[in-house]
Amino acid sequence: MDRRQWLRLVSATSCAATLATRQSLASPKAYQHGVVIATWPFGLEACQKSYETLVDPARKGKPQRLLDAVEAGIRVTESDPGNRWVGIGGYPNADGVLQLDACIMDGQRPRQRSGSVAGLVGYGHPISVARKVMEETPHAILVGEDAARFAKAQGCETAQTPLPEALQAWKEWKAKQSEGKEAPKVPGQDHDTITLLAWSPTHEIAGGCSTSGLAFKMPGRVGDSPIVGGGLYVDPKVGAAGATGTGENILRYCGSFLAVEKMRQGATPEQALREVIARIAEGEQRPPSELSINFLAIDQQGNFAAVGTDADYQISVVIDGEGSRQPAIRIV
Repeated sequence: MDRRQWLRLVSATSCAATLATRQSLASPKAYQHGVVIATWPFGLEACQKSYETLVDPARKGKPQRLLDAVEAGIRVTESDPGNRWVGIGGYPNADGVLQLDACIMDGQRPRQRSGSVAGLVGYGHPISVARKVMEETPHAILVGEDAARFAKAQGCETAQTPLPEALQAWKEWKAKQSEGKEAPKVPGQDHDTITLLAWSPTHEIAGGCSTSGLAFKMPGRVGDSPIVGGGLYVDPKVGAAGATGTGENILRYCGSFLAVEKMRQGATPEQALREVIARIAEGEQRPPSELSINFLAIDQQGNFAAVGTDADYQISVVIDGEGSRQPAIRIV
């Protein structure tokens, strides 16, 4: 299909999206203390922790409070032993090794800052190591054994991974591979990355992204999550966007960066995300429903939206302490 056909496809969803827009957009005039949004229903607990950190009186007036909030929230998900897509509970790679990725971006200053780690082994909180990369080094990303060496030097918490349940799933998968049989379907395969964005009424924004990546992935595989502009992008003058889904489809198009650039050009968060999905579908020459690409975005004024291609894609939202899970606008 050509670009016009894809744009018509996206426009055709506008009527169905009206109700969802009302559910996933809120007036920033109502925000007294801030808003936190995250991918997937499991992100609600992370949003709640992030919000509590954001409004903590002990952090009032401190320039790092938004970063503290993002890190604290994502650490909640990374600590969940039942989550097979983020942190300590994640599925290992094809060699039975759990490799974690994460990225954090600071939108509180005129000068943008970011830090990332990829292929991190032996540490359960890659978001914290990513923040150390941002704050303690002149670099943007560290990978593999060197990222682990850096984490050790910084005194970051170690973790014994993978957990027994995830390891057992890997053994079953490996056995099927050896027998030449079809591997068992991984449950909840679309419920992966946590991307969390935090906004304050002073129009400051910060964000983070963390994942264990594709289940039983090729060792060394890195998706969009730790890549600035892929799984996360924050611009203090414009807004922020993040992603979840099939990382390769997002990364090839710098999806989160593209969404923020669309907002820079005047698009609302919803319009920006719709246009990004149309652009990716055009480039992939496949219907959106086959791509598994899902986004969320917030602008500098606090307007936010979530748009995706997966039928069960939802976001978690906490506004001024009130939390909810909300369906995203779907592009099919």
